[in-house]
Amino acid sequence: MSSSDRARIGVVGASGYSGIEAVRLLATHPFVELTVLTSEHYAGREVADVYRHLSGVDLPAFEELRPDLVKQRAEVVLSCLPERVGASLIAELIMSGVRVIDLSADFRLKDPAAYRATYGVEHPAPTLLREAVYGLSEFHRGQLREARVVANPGCYPTGALLGILPLIRRDLVEPSSIVIDAKSGTTGARRAPQLDQLFAEVNENFRAYKVGTHRHTPEMEQEIGNLLGREVAVMFVPHLLPVTRGILTSIFMRPRNGTTEQDVRNAFEASFAKSRFVRLLNPGELPELKNVRATNFCEIAATLDRRSGTLLVLTAIDNLGKGAAGQAIQNMNLMLGYDEAAGLLGVAPVP
Repeated sequence: MSSSDRARIGVVGASGYSGIEAVRLLATHPFVELTVLTSEHYAGREVADVYRHLSGVDLPAFEELRPDLVKQRAEVVLSCLPERVGASLIAELIMSGVRVIDLSADFRLKDPAAYRATYGVEHPAPTLLREAVYGLSEFHRGQLREARVVANPGCYPTGALLGILPLIRRDLVEPSSIVIDAKSGTTGARRAPQLDQLFAEVNENFRAYKVGTHRHTPEMEQEIGNLLGREVAVMFVPHLLPVTRGILTSIFMRPRNGTTEQDVRNAFEASFAKSRFVRLLNPGELPELKNVRATNFCEIAATLDRRSGTLLVLTAIDNLGKGAAGQAIQNMNLMLGYDEAAGLLGVAPVP
C-alpha cells in the first residue's frame, strides 16, 4: 500500500504511557501513516530522543499542540490528553470533520450530571456526550463503524465488563451482587511524578486505594445498567500491584437459581464467537498477566462454587494494550473498515 493510500493518523498527548504505546503499535500498522504527534513537554524533540526503544523507526517529531495543524494532517486522531483537558479540542476536531478516539474519560459518561459528580466540573462539550460511542469493541462493532467520536473505555472497566456483560445479557447472575476486585500495574497512573508511585512506595508492597470512590465505578455501572435497562450499583475495589503493566480482575457474583457452569461458558462463547482478542480458557486454566503483556488480548476463566453459591470470573488484560492504546487501535480499525486485528496480533513477550 502506498503512503498516499494510508489513513493519516494523529496522536495528541503522544508522550504519555498510553500515547507512546499507541505510537509503538501504529508505527508498524499496515494501513496507516502517523502524520502528527503532539507533546507539550517534548515539543521539538525527536521521538527516539525521548524513547530510545523507538530508535530506527520513521516517525514525525513531537510538536506542540496546534489544532489547525492537526486538522490539516490527520483524518483520525487518538487523543491521549487527560480528562478536562482535551474535550474542547475534540469538539473542535469533530466539527472540522476529523474523527476522534478519546482515551480519557471525558466522553464515557452519557449523563452530564454524572460527569460533574465524578470529575467536579461541568462538561466542556455536553452535546457530544450522547453521540460518543462507548468503545468496548466486542459489544459495539456496528456503532463504531459510523462513529465520529469514540470514548475508549477505561482499563479497569474493560477488564471487568468483558467478564460481566455476557452474563448480564443472558440473565445468569444477580446484578446487585457484583463485587469487582482488580489489581493493576503502575502504568495505570499517568506518566507524571507522584509520591504514591515512587519505587520505594510500590516495590514489595500491595495496597487497595479509592475503595468505593474510584472514578471508573460510574462507567461500569452505566454500561451494566444500559444492558439491564435500569440503574445498578456495584462494589469496586482497585489495588496497585508492584508490576509495570497488566490488570488481573476477580469478579464475584451470585448466580441465578439453576445457572450451571455450562450456561456460563455458553454465554461467553456466544458473546465472543467473533472476537479475535478474547481467549476463553479451558476448565482448570486461569488468566495470568504474562500471557497478555504488551498485547490486545483478554484472557477469561470462570468457576462456579456451589459450596458458597458464588460465581467467580477472572480476566487478565494489559492496561496499556486492551485497556488503552490497543483497544483504541482496534476501534480505529473498525471505524476505517479494516480488519479489526490489523497491527495488533503481536504475541506476549514471555518470559
